[in-house]
Amino acid sequence: MLVHQILKSKGDQGVVTVPPGTLVSEAAKLMDEKRIGTLVISSTGDTPDGIFSERDIVREVSRRGVACLNCTVDDVMTRNIVTCSLGDKADAVLATMTEKRFRHMPVVDAGVMVGFISIGDVVKARLTELAMEKNALEGMIMGH
Repeated sequence: MLVHQILKSKGDQGVVTVPPGTLVSEAAKLMDEKRIGTLVISSTGDTPDGIFSERDIVREVSRRGVACLNCTVDDVMTRNIVTCSLGDKADAVLATMTEKRFRHMPVVDAGVMVGFISIGDVVKARLTELAMEKNALEGMIMGH
């Protein structure tokens, strides 16, 4: 399965972004309201400058205490962003996420962010693919 198929199966949920300068407290509130674990930090809305996740909040609370809530997301975001493209295979994306130990990845096409996938999205797609293969093999064995 390819990344563009995963995005298609998710429907058009868009990518939730906030600009640099957003307070950590505001970002945390938005994440809670949207029930998401990660935001993309973007000054343009279509290219990722950084990733801000629940893990970043926990790390900064551990380091700075609650004072970090008055910091800006660009002070604490992950800057070294790994992206994938529409034509990437789910297995390769899953391997990258597992190896580099992160759960969310922007999807970029021609330099523009076109989607966002989580490790849960990739696992769900892979399980669907495996179920279809299982059914096909059972059908072949049964003579259907």
